[in-house]
Parts: sequence; C-alpha cells; structure tokens
Amino acid sequence: MVLSNKQLIRITVGSKNPVKIGAAQKAISQLFPDAKVDCQGVAAPSGVADQPMTDEETRLGAINRARYCQQRGELDPNLTADLYIAMEGGVDRFKHGPATFAYMAIIHADKLAIGRSAQLPLPESVYRALEHGEELGNVMDALFNTVNIKQKGGAIGLFTNNQTNRESVYTQALILAMSPLLHPTLFS
Repeated sequence: MVLSNKQLIRITVGSKNPVKIGAAQKAISQLFPDAKVDCQGVAAPSGVADQPMTDEETRLGAINRARYCQQRGELDPNLTADLYIAMEGGVDRFKHGPATFAYMAIIHADKLAIGRSAQLPLPESVYRALEHGEELGNVMDALFNTVNIKQKGGAIGLFTNNQTNRESVYTQALILAMSPLLHPTLFS
C-alpha cells in the first residue's frame, strides 16, 4: 500500500464526534506506527435517518459520509486527505433479537473498503423507543442518567460495565476494514 511509505497520513473523518475522530486516529496510527497521522473531522451528511434502523441503511450512511468527505477534499485543499473515513451506527432486529452495530467506510484513491463492527444486543424496550423515532444516544442518556454518552463510551460502554467502549470497538472495526487497502492485490 502506498501509505506504508508516507511520513504523514492525512485523514478526513465524516463526523465531528470526538469518538469517531479518535477511533480513526488510533486505527491508522496502529497500522502505520512510523507515520504521523493528521486526523480532522467534518460534518458530513449521511443521507439516511438520524437513527438508521436496518443493516443496509446503516451501511449506506457510512458510504455516503465517506463519499461526501472525498468530494469535499477534491474541492478544498484543506480537506484533501489520503484516507476518507466514515462510521455510521445503526440498529436492526435479528433472529436473536435487536442489536446495535456500526459500519465503516474507508476511501483511498479510487478504492472503497467497507467493514462492520461487532454488534451489541439491545433490550426490547430500547429498540421500541428507537422504532418510535428516538436516537440510541438519547435513549441511553435517559436510561442510565448520562449526558451525551454517544460522544463518550456509548451504549457499548454502558452495557458492558465499561469493559469496552464505542471508540475501541470502532478502532478495531476500522483496522479490519483496512485489510483490502493493505493488501490490494489479494482483494482485486
């Protein structure tokens, strides 16, 4: 991969959320420990509902955000990057019950890599609130008496008694999603 020889890797993340920016920074820094990683976030529209309710809608939201960042980078030299990264959290009902997860979309040059995080089971009461139009972060704040948890440990931190958190799960998912970009000849 061309990035392995770079001393500076620029990333534009399709969000201003510090959790998402931090996950992108950590993932790329782990993959390229000898490079300086410059990571900035921009408000990028997902083109889907604020709370995506299906696997496909969540995936599309991540892709839309990454493509928006790439388009902005083509127009604005300050947003030009080596990697355009977006994360979209969503929920869906599976055979085993409702769960939340996130999709990762990473664009490098003309290549798009997609990944998905582990999923976290959700209580039926939480899923019903989401079906009625609420966002997961707000439901979690009300349930656990927290403030703006989506920019902190997220539902993942709350439901795992802080044994893991949203940023660490996103970091892992981004590293996994990078595989096709790290080994393009194997994935062509």
